[in-house]
Amino acid sequence: MHIKEEQLKKFIIESGLVSKTDIKSAEDEASKGSDAFADVLLKQNKIKEDDLRRMEAYVLGIPFVSLIGQKIDFSVLSLIPEPIAVKHNIVAYKKTAKGLEVAMLDIDDLSVLDFVKKKTEIRILPRLTDAPSIKEGLQLYKKSLKAEFDDIIQKESASLKMIADEEGSEGKSEKELKEMAEDLPIIKIVDTLISHAILQNTSDIHIEPQETSLIVRYRIDGILHDAMVLPKESAAGITARIKVLSNLKLDEKRLPQDGRFKITTESGDRVSFRVSTLPTYYGEKTVIRILRENSKGYTLEGLGFHGEGLEKIHDGMKSTTGMILATGPTGSGKTTTLYTMLDLLNTPDVNISTVEDPVEYQMQRVNQTQVKPDIGLTFANGLRTLLRQDPDIIMVGEIRDTETVSLAINAALTGHLVLSTIHTNSSAGAIPRMIDMGAESFLIVSTVKTIIAQRLVRRPVSYTHLTLPTNREV
Repeated sequence: MHIKEEQLKKFIIESGLVSKTDIKSAEDEASKGSDAFADVLLKQNKIKEDDLRRMEAYVLGIPFVSLIGQKIDFSVLSLIPEPIAVKHNIVAYKKTAKGLEVAMLDIDDLSVLDFVKKKTEIRILPRLTDAPSIKEGLQLYKKSLKAEFDDIIQKESASLKMIADEEGSEGKSEKELKEMAEDLPIIKIVDTLISHAILQNTSDIHIEPQETSLIVRYRIDGILHDAMVLPKESAAGITARIKVLSNLKLDEKRLPQDGRFKITTESGDRVSFRVSTLPTYYGEKTVIRILRENSKGYTLEGLGFHGEGLEKIHDGMKSTTGMILATGPTGSGKTTTLYTMLDLLNTPDVNISTVEDPVEYQMQRVNQTQVKPDIGLTFANGLRTLLRQDPDIIMVGEIRDTETVSLAINAALTGHLVLSTIHTNSSAGAIPRMIDMGAESFLIVSTVKTIIAQRLVRRPVSYTHLTLPTNREV
């Protein structure tokens, strides 16, 4: 809703906050340049931003809100991801039965209002605010997490000091390490790290030991952000706690380990965590991948496929035999693409079996097998067994060796539709990669139907134009 300059000017004059001389000076300056009348008054310090914003809100007929000194629940604040809040100067500060109240500098930013509405599925109630309020609101993203940790560390400093004093011995028994992991402050710290990561829609948590501290970073929208710096003495306990949750060996610090665990949030959402530990110079680094099990189903269009590429994928999925391969670097969403295709193919008249490492999402009516190389259950052995399970569609998590590529081609030749991933930089690179693994060229031509190359990229908020009601409620 655009403010008519004459209407705002009239209200400023009637308020008596700016003298007629200053108003005339601002009018002359505005007529010479590209700045609006109100912006000139601000630049000349003839009016405070807070007063101007309140006048604009009055003229528009919407509430003005100041966030200075307000306490905002982090669960409400985090409904808008921090990168979006910073870029568009918008802060969610109150959630009621009527909707979500958001403070903004520009209430005509329809794209971000549309984004927040789609993300939260809540009615959005825009409120005008000023720059100091937005600045304070944005600082709360980091303050909330820091305040919670400071509270834990202050209350439990004695326990953390005891853990630090006990940390020195490398020869700790597994029982002693387990007792450390079950110490109350360590449990609180790990729970807080995880809950804040989920609220901020984080994809990965990095817990990195340094010489004198422990750095925690969150990957949000593909970019890592420093979330917290913790005392060095908490490192061993946090790692031990995550190992307990993931069912890993507590006393093994020399070799990398992989594990997983699940939780159910207060809202009833099931979240799965994939854990990887790696020995580094200053201790074990831990990375936790967050996977939301009951998130809404994806569509190929929603993943970014369109036009001729989308048609080719659908053509490949219509076949009852052959191979569909997804290529791209680690973390580019290849497995998500395969799961989306499986969801489309998952009907009562077909038998779908998978062999994966790990099983990232559980799917109804799909027989999913977890690879366990330590007991001999490899991709090749799992695929060999699947062929005796009367499958119609087979998904292999990754083609990585000669035996697996040979079995996958054989399955595609004998009346099965095979979906898999392969690590190459392009779709064309998949062919020489398969030949390098020992596949015959004529068999590749006979079996491979579709090869998808993809990358994970950040995308801007969609600029969907809306016609808003005059009361500014979306």
